[in-house]
Parts: sequence; C-alpha cells; structure tokens
Amino acid sequence: MNVLVFTHDSARGHDTGPGHPERPARHDAVIAALRSIEDAWLVRREAPPATVEQILRVHRQAYVEATLAAMPNEGLVRLDPDTVVSPGSREAVLRAAGGAVAGVDAVLAGEASRAFAAMRPPGHHAESDKAMGFCLFDSVAVGAAHARAAHGIGRIAIVDFDVHHGNGTQEIFWDDPQTLYVSTHQWPLYPGTGAASERGAHGNVLNVPLPPGTDGEGFRQAVEAQVLPALERFRPELLFISAGFDAHRADPLANLALVEEDFAWITSELVAVAERHAQGRVVSVLEGGYDVDALETSVVAHLRALAGEERAKQEKTAR
Repeated sequence: MNVLVFTHDSARGHDTGPGHPERPARHDAVIAALRSIEDAWLVRREAPPATVEQILRVHRQAYVEATLAAMPNEGLVRLDPDTVVSPGSREAVLRAAGGAVAGVDAVLAGEASRAFAAMRPPGHHAESDKAMGFCLFDSVAVGAAHARAAHGIGRIAIVDFDVHHGNGTQEIFWDDPQTLYVSTHQWPLYPGTGAASERGAHGNVLNVPLPPGTDGEGFRQAVEAQVLPALERFRPELLFISAGFDAHRADPLANLALVEEDFAWITSELVAVAERHAQGRVVSVLEGGYDVDALETSVVAHLRALAGEERAKQEKTAR
C-alpha cells in the first residue's frame, strides 16, 4: 500500500529563534526518517500552498488577514508568548495546510489510501481566531473542511494522539455533528483544555485525558476502552490523524512514556477502522514531537504502520 508524503523545504524557513522547541531541526528529523525507509511504497510529493479560501473555511477572515500581515520582512515577531513568525513563515504555514489539502485530494482520487502531511509548524492549537502553542492555522481542520466542501464527504473523524490537547480543532468542530474529534493527551498540561466532560455540542467530542507517567500499556487500554468503540459507532467516511509524537518518553515538553511501538500500534488500529468504514482512507498530519531523535524514529514507525502491517513485515525481513 503506497503512502504519499507531502513535504517542502519551506518548513525549514519557519524560524522560531534560538532555543525554541518547535525548530527547523524537526523538519530535518522528518526528512531523515523518509530517507531511512527508501522503499518504493513511500512516495514523496511537494506540499502545495493552501489558498486563503481553503483556510477561511475554518478560520475567521480578520484573523487570517491579520496573521498573514504579521509576517515580518526581517527578524522575528511573537504572535503570543510561544508562537513566533519569521520572513519564511508565510510560505511554511500555507504549505503546511496545503499538504493536508493535497493529501485529501490524492486519497479521495484513489491515488493512494494513505497520505501524510509532514510539515511544520503544527496546527491543532490554532483556534478559529487565535494563534497559540506554536500553531497559526489548523492544518488538519483545513484538510477536513476541504474534504467536505470539495468532495462531499459526510462523516469525518479526527483522532489526535499528540500529548497536548488540540483545543483549536475541538473549538472549530465543536458544533459540527458530522465531525468526531477524539483526543488522547496528558492531563493536566498545556493548554488546560481537554477534560473528559468536554463533549461537543452534539456529543461529537471525545477527550481521553491521561495522567503523567502513563506508559504504552495504559495508553493502549484507554484507546481500546474508549477511542476504538467511539470510532466504530461513528463509522467515519474519512479518517484524519493529528500525529503528534511528543507523548514519547524522551520528549522534553511532557511526561507520558510512549515509545515508537505504541505509535505504530495506534496507527495500525486506526488504519483498521478506516479499512472497515472509510475504504481505507487515512490522512495524517504532523503535529508535535520535540526530541528530534524520537521524532525521527516515531515517524518511521508511523509511516510503516500507515503502509500496512504486511509492508512493515517485509521491510523488517529485508533488513
């Protein structure tokens, strides 16, 4: 099963300044992961820029205009205490959202069943009118809205296993009964949202908060008990993944204890759901992951699982 990966060198041009965890080295780690696989099932494509029209489906016009206008010609500008933009940020953020859109188009055209938008900056903290948490535009939300507007997809599920709650994605789809947003995340932790009691206007939000120190066993138990049954009940026509790898035990920004095999496991479980209900169609979008070595190995595990268990076995045997 081919996996289309959408990347672009502009991801390196988004400069966040010295010492910032969401740094260009994250893109280098992703590229290293892609190079380490070197198999015909992995097909790389250039992530195109999203149009303003596509972004306006999930973000308010005044916010989009102000954010794009804030991009400096030189130096760095802070949009909030954590979210920094530079002269290269405009292209990077547009192509990050555009990678999700292109992944949707390719998957729904039957070019592949899986796509991975491997760009930075991440997006799931960006609300309809607010940048925060390193995020400017919510790429996975832009992709989901495009699937509905351009392709007529009805039931869309977004599963977010980033260690931080995706408050932006939740806010954007809070009142949308056709979109199921599911998040596993450390609790308590930034941004302070994601309590189990937050259910969406139509019961279309499922938050699964995990205590600090949760390891792979605890994570898998929570997913099997709550996430997978919710997806089976919802029967999505298209499944998105907000693929953050900062729940890894090596990550400096949180305190969960997952490893690469855990990311491969949940990816495989989500692919199986998509096979049953969504013609196998999965679009994954990179979110967090701030230990670059762990990010590289986790992306490899995620891609192998997206490609299917048999591909993973074949590659392991060939090594």
